[in-house]
Amino acid sequence: MTTPAPVPTPNKQSPLHYLHDALEDLKAKHLYFHLRLLEGEQKPIGTFDGREVINLSSNNYLGLTTHPKLRRSAIDATRKFGVGSGAVRTIAGTMKMHMDLEAQIARFKNVEACVVFPSGFAANAGTVSAILGKEDLIVSDELNHASIIDGARLSKATIRVFKHKDLAVCERILQENADWPGKKLLITDGVFSMDGDIAPLPGLCDLAEKYNCIMMVDDAHASGVLGRNGRGSIDHLGCHGRVHIQVGTLSKAIGSLGGYVCGSHELIEFLYHRARPFLFSTSHPPSVVGTCQAAFELLDSDAGARLVKKLWSNTKFFKRGLKKLGFQTGKSETPITPVMVGEAAKAFEFSKQLFAEGVFASAIGYPTVPEGKARLRTIVTATHKRADLARALEIMGRVGKQLSVV
Repeated sequence: MTTPAPVPTPNKQSPLHYLHDALEDLKAKHLYFHLRLLEGEQKPIGTFDGREVINLSSNNYLGLTTHPKLRRSAIDATRKFGVGSGAVRTIAGTMKMHMDLEAQIARFKNVEACVVFPSGFAANAGTVSAILGKEDLIVSDELNHASIIDGARLSKATIRVFKHKDLAVCERILQENADWPGKKLLITDGVFSMDGDIAPLPGLCDLAEKYNCIMMVDDAHASGVLGRNGRGSIDHLGCHGRVHIQVGTLSKAIGSLGGYVCGSHELIEFLYHRARPFLFSTSHPPSVVGTCQAAFELLDSDAGARLVKKLWSNTKFFKRGLKKLGFQTGKSETPITPVMVGEAAKAFEFSKQLFAEGVFASAIGYPTVPEGKARLRTIVTATHKRADLARALEIMGRVGKQLSVV
């Protein structure tokens, strides 16, 4: 006989009551949101919350989430190896296909070795916190991803932040700490996730070499987008051999789930032993591994090159349209194209009205971006049709005028 659950004491305030006040504060600042519910597949035209909309909010750059080759590979892997790995990598959860995928990624990225993590967030946070300690120094771009920031904090290293993409400020910090007794890490996003601009990687590599720093790049939004067949910002900017640690994701252009770290054999061996997300997370199920293997095989082919080319063609078309309508798109250089609004309340209202008219473009406000710099973040994909993008532009222009965004 089961014991009945205890009845809560009447009128006794929960120790979590402060969360209600915090949520009410978000609502007052127009920063509260509901999760959009996707019904069906992640495609350029999708059904969210029961409404068919043009999807400009997905990281599915190349449309691989629904690609037939990836579907077949996921199904084949499940039939052959089951639905799960059953353990962490360091005990009984390293399957041959995990090692095959890592070798495949290493070849694609032109490095010695690779290790796959549960997510891109875990790859960044786990790597930074593993390789550095409290006696070390991290020099980080102010707009680096939250996973880099969290990894830096977890490491307990001293953190110095330089103005976004400002090589002069970065060098001044490095000069001031030229005699730092511990290790030094210089770290940047390859493509910045909220602004869509590209890191000044050659200049940063120069500084890393001059001041004896470990050079690390988070290439999550560059992999599958920049470089030959989507090899990333290191390939795009000709920095092979100058970046010691490359982080990427399997959850965006690759179309599946996970993250990875690329570098030397010794780096990867060390992460096997010290990166906590690797040590304490069950490894990817066969279906995910098979999907990723098929994605990299596709990407490293003529078909992959065509997808990347189409992505950029659609991106240029959409950017031209936004600028012609009078929207401010910041310094974007990639498919991530912010539509700057400023006030959070207006940005969220803009997004809301666009959704009602058939366009899904997410509003982004504080703390993801600084106060006063709220925006819509739009991303086109290789699989958007020109007619759909033209329709999205027409709707955005009309609603934008109604709200005095343009």
